[in-house]
This record gives sequence, structure tokens and C-alpha cells, in this order.
Amino acid sequence: MNEQATALALRDIRRTFRQGDRALEVLAGVSLDLMPGEIVALVGPSGAGKSTLLHIAGLLEKPDGGDVLLAGRPAASLSDAERTALRGRYLGFVYQYHHLLPEFSALENVMLPQMLIGTSRREARKRARELLKMVGLSERESHRPARLSGGEQQRVAIARAVANGPRVLLADEPTGNLDHATSDAVFRQLLALTRGAGLAALVATHNPELAARMDRVVRLESGMLVAA
Repeated sequence: MNEQATALALRDIRRTFRQGDRALEVLAGVSLDLMPGEIVALVGPSGAGKSTLLHIAGLLEKPDGGDVLLAGRPAASLSDAERTALRGRYLGFVYQYHHLLPEFSALENVMLPQMLIGTSRREARKRARELLKMVGLSERESHRPARLSGGEQQRVAIARAVANGPRVLLADEPTGNLDHATSDAVFRQLLALTRGAGLAALVATHNPELAARMDRVVRLESGMLVAA
């Protein structure tokens, strides 16, 4: 595999947690290649380490061993500041709970990550409006999160995740907190935005119906990834 061609590559990722005198090996040498435009479902039982793997892939947590490569660039040797900069440019995140800032409107929530990397307010506003229109929320852009439904809040979170034009989207149970109908609608928006932008995506889910709609399914079991 040409690592320069991958959007995200995980190489022999290992992570062990300690509970008193006991060592719990959660990730026991996980490797994965995620190609541009590919949407991969990450499944597995609760407690298998899916969130841990996403945190490591997203440079939010360092593994005990192995490395993460973004567009062929290894992250293990980078400083915290370099990891933060790389994360802001290359990665987008969607969580089960939207984590929107309650004091800001939907529009401002999508503008903020852009402005944090130096985008002008004017350009950030333009981009935010385009994204909110794409997820069907043009008429709700001035509303704060408390005035939005759960599905609307999650659609704002998806728009925010892709606002900086990342190469990779990481999603941890992005519809897990929604009812079936809302979950389906939100997931369709997630797929449309991801495919429209040609992003690579790794999506953790417990929903087999959603997993089946992705390009590939991998299962995390006993600390290892296997094809599902």
C-alpha cells in the first residue's frame, strides 16, 4: 500500500489501560488503511475500544505503540502543537452528543472552527451558510442549540465537522442519541456531505443497518480489527 495515497493509515496501534494491578490491553496491534472517498463502518461490542481507536486516529490521544499517518505524514514524532495544527487542517469530528456551544447560534457554531485556523469572518460566514443550506437548516441558522431539535443539532455538528475542508471525518456513534427516523435522516446528510466532498470517513456505530450502507465494515474484537 502506498501510504502517500491513503487519507489515514493506522500502523500497529497499541493501547493498554491499567486498573489497579491489572493491565487491560484494549488495542493489540490495529492497522487500517482509509482511502480518499471511502466510508468505513467501525463496529464491535461495547467496551471493545472503538472510541479509543477514534481518539488515537484523531490525534486526541497518543497510543502506547504504533503510529498514525495522515496523508502519509507520521504523527508519533510530532509535538503537541504540531498535532493540534494537523488535526485542525486534516480532521473533522462528529460525536454522539453534538457538543455545540450553547451561547452561539447554529451559524456561529459552524463559523468558529474556521476562524480558529485563520479564515476571515466573511469567508467563514459564507462557508457556514452554504453548509447549513446543504443540511437543510438555512432557516434555523440564527437559532441557538436550545431552540433546535436533536436531529437539527446533530446536522449543525456535521456541518461544523466539515467546515474546514478536512481530508478525514471521524464519527463516534453520530446517530446513537436519535430516534430511528431522525437517525436515518441525519445519516443521509452525513453520507451526502462526506461523499460530496470526497472525504474519507471512519464511523463507529452499533447500528447494522447504517453499517451496511457504508463502503466497508471492519470489526474491533479482542483488540484487533477484522473484516466484518
